[in-house]
Amino acid sequence: MRILIYGLNYAPEVTGVGKYTAEMAELLATHGHEVRVICAPPYYPQWRVHEGYRAGQYQRETLRGVSVWRAPLWVPAQQGGLKRIVHLASFALSSLPLLARLAAWRPQAVMLILPTLFCAPGALMLARAVGARSWLHIQDFEVDAAFDLGLLRGGQGSRLGRAALAGERWLLRRFDVVSSISARMVERAIDKGVDASRAVCLPNWVDTRAIFPLPYPSAFRRRLGIPQDNTVVLYSGNMGAKQGIEILADVATALASRPDISFVFCGDGAARRELLARCEPLSNCHVLPLQPSSMLNELLNVADIHVLPQRNDAADLVMPSKLTGMLASGRAVVAMARPGTSLFDVVSDHGILVPPEDGAALAAAIVDLAGDPARRAALGRAARRYAKRMLSPQAIFDVLEARLAGLAGEVPESAGQTQVEPPTAVSGASSAQQGAGQSANQPARQTGKGGSTLPEVEQSDV
Repeated sequence: MRILIYGLNYAPEVTGVGKYTAEMAELLATHGHEVRVICAPPYYPQWRVHEGYRAGQYQRETLRGVSVWRAPLWVPAQQGGLKRIVHLASFALSSLPLLARLAAWRPQAVMLILPTLFCAPGALMLARAVGARSWLHIQDFEVDAAFDLGLLRGGQGSRLGRAALAGERWLLRRFDVVSSISARMVERAIDKGVDASRAVCLPNWVDTRAIFPLPYPSAFRRRLGIPQDNTVVLYSGNMGAKQGIEILADVATALASRPDISFVFCGDGAARRELLARCEPLSNCHVLPLQPSSMLNELLNVADIHVLPQRNDAADLVMPSKLTGMLASGRAVVAMARPGTSLFDVVSDHGILVPPEDGAALAAAIVDLAGDPARRAALGRAARRYAKRMLSPQAIFDVLEARLAGLAGEVPESAGQTQVEPPTAVSGASSAQQGAGQSANQPARQTGKGGSTLPEVEQSDV
């Protein structure tokens, strides 16, 4: 089957959406499909175009058997509401010539990855022009997030908000298939007007053969000079607006009097600079740059406790992809989530939950687990079992391929519908892998008083 995947982010980005889009394309290619990708130059999560690529040029390359066509993109040095819109729109406009060029290839399926919705009109027009089926895969409800996180002013009840939501609803209803990464996010798509028969739950995944509990202390503990009997609290992932990174600094400050508890924060993003500044005077903190993907399992295993902060206004909008790596590593997880969200559903049986933005509750949960190794071990075993049972890459890919075959008329379309995932099997996948990865030529530092210097190397999402 000829499949065109169209989305902003792609490899060699190895955190967030780009990681999963690339893995999906590569899996489809290895299963005999002819896959082409239209994307932007890699820039995430540093918000700088990677070395070897140029923001203002069209480029073409082949990565792991997939033909990749890159369109120019404007990347702002600082992110804000209007700048973010221009950033997304620049790719939507610059990629139109590539859509026109690949129309001659006559793809049988056009799959758009969200963000960004700005690309939806072009994807739908191409599918209509060549007689292809259209598929929308939602990693993030960007319209809701833009208003709820304050990137756009006025709120969803304003004239701008009503217009944006109406446009989103109109576009979503025109795709043949709409998928998202958790059951709750699929429900939200249906609430926005997507017919339930067209909705598919397609979670992110984690390779439990690559991420697993180590039988010995992680090398990071020794490199950072953390005593063997200390409890290590790890956050590894994107450091952006939706993550509530400032809460981590609050908690580390509140527990500065506990020399037996060490914090390791690893990743990159817009909020990293502020985190560095706040952690600089703290002897219990180690702030690391993105690490190589080859070190991902070592990184996740330095944790005795994984923490997953969340802003209250983002709690219903995202299913953090970093969660799957946390679960697969077999360590205790403390997450901020509200009842009724996908994150709450997953962690409730396999970890500890505290309210979003409640730093005192997070600190208390960390202190409780630090004093209870047996409970930490039990939670870690439960998390590992869940990851192995529910987040298998092959099981999720089978759903994808079955639905594609249904679109092509090879099997009944019901093979890939919403019921494919049990009610508790909601997304995850490893943005927690996000701590791994970065451009190999950038000098890297470990910041904070408690540890040694580590090299910053090739970006890789964990």
